[in-house]
Amino acid sequence: MKGKAHWQILTGLVLAALTGWVFKNLSGRLPEGSEGLAFITAAVAGCGFVGTIFMQALQMLIVPLIVTSVIAGIASLHGMEGFGRLGGKTVGFYAMTSFLAIVVGLLLVNVLKPGLENGRPNEVIRMAIDDQAANATEADKAKIAAAGERKASDVWDIFKRMFPPNIFKAATENGQMLGLIVFSLIFALAMTRLPIGEISTLREVFQSLNDVMIVMTRWVMLVAPIGVYALIVPIIYETGLELFQKLGLYFVTVLLALGVHFFVTLPLILLLMAKVSPLAHMKAMRTALLTAFSTSSSSATLPVTMRCVQDNAGVSKKTASFTLPLGATVNMDGTALYECVAVIFVSQVVGFELGLGAQVMVVVAALLTSIGVAGIPSASLVAILLIMRNSGIPHATEAAFLLLAIDRPLDMLRTAVNVFGDSCAAVVIGKSEGELGILEEMPPADGGV
Repeated sequence: MKGKAHWQILTGLVLAALTGWVFKNLSGRLPEGSEGLAFITAAVAGCGFVGTIFMQALQMLIVPLIVTSVIAGIASLHGMEGFGRLGGKTVGFYAMTSFLAIVVGLLLVNVLKPGLENGRPNEVIRMAIDDQAANATEADKAKIAAAGERKASDVWDIFKRMFPPNIFKAATENGQMLGLIVFSLIFALAMTRLPIGEISTLREVFQSLNDVMIVMTRWVMLVAPIGVYALIVPIIYETGLELFQKLGLYFVTVLLALGVHFFVTLPLILLLMAKVSPLAHMKAMRTALLTAFSTSSSSATLPVTMRCVQDNAGVSKKTASFTLPLGATVNMDGTALYECVAVIFVSQVVGFELGLGAQVMVVVAALLTSIGVAGIPSASLVAILLIMRNSGIPHATEAAFLLLAIDRPLDMLRTAVNVFGDSCAAVVIGKSEGELGILEEMPPADGGV
């Protein structure tokens, strides 16, 4: 396919939405056992297979990309002083933007009150919770049961995940990148203690390996339009409209909150703190944002995010190599916002009054859990159940089935917000480090990434 990568991916998204919609409508009219229905089922399954291969190709790059980019980037900071300064700025920025995102969600869910109807709990949604829990699939029951087994103390396991006994096993089998990042940071700092000749050799080795990973990323992105198409078709086909009709105001509330953070809060931060054009940065990040929306995974999007931030936005390798892998692991603006809205929405539906003090505790819990459960499968579901149970909200498990049923479309949206927040951190911190050329006129990246 010719043309820039973001247009190719956007075309794939539009075609996938149309295909999924057509398949969904046709399947409802075709009789069971008909050849037409068998064809549609096979086509959707085939798309799912191709989409899985695309996702796995992106995930295949994550571990070697993190190791090589973090080590090559941090080794150039010349020891603990540069590392400490960069680390402090990054952690502070991520905490600030996550807090602002949660506050936006808190304000909108209290203003729009999606769980209420005429000031009273919405009985239609309340019945939908019971119906969804009664008719849940075995896979959903298993997912809810696994999430329900988590305890509040598990959030603090983030410190254990920083030092796994086997870093590669933790990263590849459990998807816990934090331990891999910590190891790479320590390894890079240890390199600075070696004689200058050995440092130069090691740095060149890791830089060369990182260059290889960049080339591989561009190869994978050549088939991104096909991969995105294959990922989206099954989602559109399988997602029914009935629940969205019942939960329309809730969906709009989450959408508006994410939109305010994406189009107002983060651009204002770019404008005020980095003195750069928010529109120019959005343009630079188009490919990464569309990939994040399609894959619903900040980690899988990481290779694309790093190329966009460096090639299109002009942030240095040392800054991008530290802020972006860490952000993809612990910075979850969209997820934290969603957790807050979901918890208060459920409390409205079941008629459980959350006062100002209780809502402040929800804000604090959402901030902590968005970081602490980042390495846990179904992280947002775990966090929402933890917050609801600790707040004393009844029917938490039943409500989780309803939230899970409409989670994927919202997950796509909040992942794009998460990735954009990570990229804003790289720009702001790069500017604070005195880097030149950020979001100035940049040459197009090879491969359209």
